[in-house]
Amino acid sequence: MLAPRQVLTRALTFHHIRQSSTAAALVQETNELPLTYLEGFPKPDAKHAETIIALPRAQSGKNISAKERKAGRVPSIVFEQEDGQHGGNKRLISVQNNQIKKLVNHLGRSYFMSRLFDLEVRSDVESEDIIEKVRVLPRLLHVHASTDAVLNVTFMRAPSNALLKVDVPLVFIGDDVSPGLKKGSYLNIIQRTVKFICPADIIPPFIEVDLSELDVGQKLVMGDLKVHPALKLVRPKDEPVCKIAGARVSAESKKSK
Repeated sequence: MLAPRQVLTRALTFHHIRQSSTAAALVQETNELPLTYLEGFPKPDAKHAETIIALPRAQSGKNISAKERKAGRVPSIVFEQEDGQHGGNKRLISVQNNQIKKLVNHLGRSYFMSRLFDLEVRSDVESEDIIEKVRVLPRLLHVHASTDAVLNVTFMRAPSNALLKVDVPLVFIGDDVSPGLKKGSYLNIIQRTVKFICPADIIPPFIEVDLSELDVGQKLVMGDLKVHPALKLVRPKDEPVCKIAGARVSAESKKSK
């Protein structure tokens, strides 16, 4: 196992190579020495790990999808890919509606969409005959506008050598000691997720946004976020994430003046 300093050096080297190489070269690079989570950065909680059970589906179409939903299944797709970002060949599958609904409700939609899952394609739900087992990242989740029923899910294969675009959820901390918030100002949250290109083996479950030193009028931008050095921002670094805005003046305060 690599020492933390070796891992950090490896990650920084990978970050440098990424700036001047193609996606294919990056995939080859990650094969040589897998990246690992660094101390001090969030890691996925093993207690939330779950294997998604899927059945093969031979056909697609509106009528087929309607029959699948009526049977308690969600029509889904697993995309093949080489660089983790662009869909290629696809496998048609169906997953269990109850399982997907439970995962989305338990984790929250943002956390479900940023978490890796093992997916087993079986000949039957109760069968032990596994046709294929693959690690996947949810890419698209389509729910009914009125009922929140899951209509379909798209997954991307997530082998260790993949680079994946992920909307990582933000968790705001330090609000209890923020100088600005203590003065009666309020937190204006501009972004609740931030998109990164992540090596599949180190996708963060969330990113902490530390508010503890923010005063009135100060803000944090995407470049301020502390993440593994192998992660790459998709948006510009100067885009705002949040700001401590001045306290609202109440109607009574205006009258007293």
